[in-house]
Amino acid sequence: MQVAVVGLGNMGLGMAKNLLAAGFAVRGCDLRAERVRMLREMGGDGADDLRQLADCHIVFVMVMSGEQALDVIAGAGGLRECLAREATIIITATIEPADMRKAAVALAGSGIDLIDSPVSGGQFGAEAGTLTMMAAGNAQALERCRAALEAVGGQIFHVGEAIGMGQVVKAALQAYIGVSFVGIFESLALGARAGIPGKTLFEVFSSTHVGNTPFFKSCAQLILDRQFEDTGSHIGTMVKDLGISMQLARENSLPLFATSAAQQLFQAGISLHPDGDNWSIVQFLESFTGTEVRW
Repeated sequence: MQVAVVGLGNMGLGMAKNLLAAGFAVRGCDLRAERVRMLREMGGDGADDLRQLADCHIVFVMVMSGEQALDVIAGAGGLRECLAREATIIITATIEPADMRKAAVALAGSGIDLIDSPVSGGQFGAEAGTLTMMAAGNAQALERCRAALEAVGGQIFHVGEAIGMGQVVKAALQAYIGVSFVGIFESLALGARAGIPGKTLFEVFSSTHVGNTPFFKSCAQLILDRQFEDTGSHIGTMVKDLGISMQLARENSLPLFATSAAQQLFQAGISLHPDGDNWSIVQFLESFTGTEVRW
């Protein structure tokens, strides 16, 4: 089966690698020739434009924004024009639910199936093939693509038939993750400022129900090791995702106090550390006191 990946960033390239490992023929498309070259070196094929994906049965779209996703699907020379009937587009990018629904409208009557399946797990999950996939769409279309989904995902959840519901689940999840990150950042910064060694904080927190988790331990270790860049979790992604969470909250007339505060903190962090990962928020907090969080 011929599968394509549009968007060969850290996430898309990792997904392509696992599709190849699962025995799929994979063709990739990216604006950056270097990323296409990397796919070819893995054993995949490259496409200069979307028209060269015309024979693909399944196309994963892993881009950065709803605007980009809509352009890939409905723009001039986009997938709507290129793909054959009964092909399936799987949008794994995190975009606004409203943009996801626009994609469905754009494909109406084309005979092309659409699966709304944002993912969680980051760059390392993409490379390991362990992503959590929140898939919405027609159950039969989902089953036809299950082998490809299983090649890139460790867990696949069918969260609903309605397109957009996958993005809703992801927006809710990112609100939870963003607020949880801030709790870790602030608690470590508070303890360090008050004179407690990072090693002590880590050991105590890790012994509790909330701290004895891979989520806390991996996050805290990166902070205490002062690894604020190139860890596969860029702060810009969280800024974008929390913006989607807050937009969804506004559309549903729900005040999200903690998520709003988290969004503001991440926005402040990226203004000071535009190349940083999520953990660089700690450096922003440290700037108020001059006390670093260390082992």
